[in-house]
Amino acid sequence: MGFPDNMLVDDEQVVLRLHPHWKRLVGALLATVVVVALAVLGIAVSPWPVLSYVIVGVAVLLLLIYPLRRFLGWATTHYVFTTHRILLRHGILSRSGRDIPLDRINDVSFEHNLLERLFGCGTLIIESAGEHGQIVLKDIPRVERTQATLYQLVEQDTDRDPGY
Repeated sequence: MGFPDNMLVDDEQVVLRLHPHWKRLVGALLATVVVVALAVLGIAVSPWPVLSYVIVGVAVLLLLIYPLRRFLGWATTHYVFTTHRILLRHGILSRSGRDIPLDRINDVSFEHNLLERLFGCGTLIIESAGEHGQIVLKDIPRVERTQATLYQLVEQDTDRDPGY
């Protein structure tokens, strides 16, 4: 489920490709462990073999609903920083996306609380001159480094000839 390079213009180069931080998957992982543990316990104490099949069926259904959906949502969310723009894409069955040209970015900042600092992630805030204004990207890995890289890209884009 990688990001297609054919979406780039001729002289555009990818500088950074990101997914949200893996901490978004912790809840799904815990849910998986709980569902599997309860299913094993239910099968172990089940007096009827048919009930074991029902328990397995319910467990599989629960695992398909929440953890798999969370994982696919994470895997299909892309933040791509190029020499010309930022490309944001997300969605499993129905996809949505947004492109922000670097010359439309006014400010780039970040926030992270203590827990996010321990996990090595945070929130990237991009102020854009576009009609949508502020873009808030949560759970960005290495948010300080990402913010510095994006700031550098914006500065390089400002120095570049306007007729790219």
